[in-house]
Amino acid sequence: MRRKTPEKQELWSFKKELIRKSIHLFSVVFLVSYVLVSNSVNHKVALLFLSFMLIILFELEYVRLELGEKIPFVRKLWEFRRDKEKNHMGGEIYFLLGSIISLAIFDLRIAATGILMVTFGDMAAAVVGSKYGRHPLPFLKEKAWEGFLAELVVNIFIGFLLLRIPAGGRMWWEYSYVPAGEPMWLVIIVMAVTATVVETAVTKLDDNLLVPVIAGFNGEIVYLLIRGSF
Repeated sequence: MRRKTPEKQELWSFKKELIRKSIHLFSVVFLVSYVLVSNSVNHKVALLFLSFMLIILFELEYVRLELGEKIPFVRKLWEFRRDKEKNHMGGEIYFLLGSIISLAIFDLRIAATGILMVTFGDMAAAVVGSKYGRHPLPFLKEKAWEGFLAELVVNIFIGFLLLRIPAGGRMWWEYSYVPAGEPMWLVIIVMAVTATVVETAVTKLDDNLLVPVIAGFNGEIVYLLIRGSF
């Protein structure tokens, strides 16, 4: 069997990381499902719907981990799990848990921002860091400044789109395709920095749970403190 050259191994590693992070895009379905059900019925039913989706994921993980069975239509996705997820629950479980907690406790704008930051910010850090990372962080040699800064920029952009003062009591996405309303810059910066630092610093815990909850908590506290000025 012909062995892969270091260049091919690096390319394959990058492709696996890209595919792994692309799978995370499906997590946006959780947020969209919540918004649709919440607008159609109510907040509680929307959370129950997400809880139902969580139970389904629990059952799939039970089959994989406890029974050792391989379900054909999800087997390919399991091949792209990280090594630490091979014998433990996958990141999608923690992501959905973090989403449910955030949507249950925080303002919708803040919850949605935290959820999208862990999806797209993490993707930017992984892709840019693995492809262009040349300058390691001081205390985290396996992570690079390039990935850190890419994630921070993406997180700020996400906050810029979502964390805005409602115009006429309505959020801009309810009536327009163009962002409207004054951005809440202090909340944006606090959430973006928190999400980036948490995702970068965490290596053993699951950032899919920690990022939306911690960034959302910090954002909610700042929002409550300065809400009077809005």
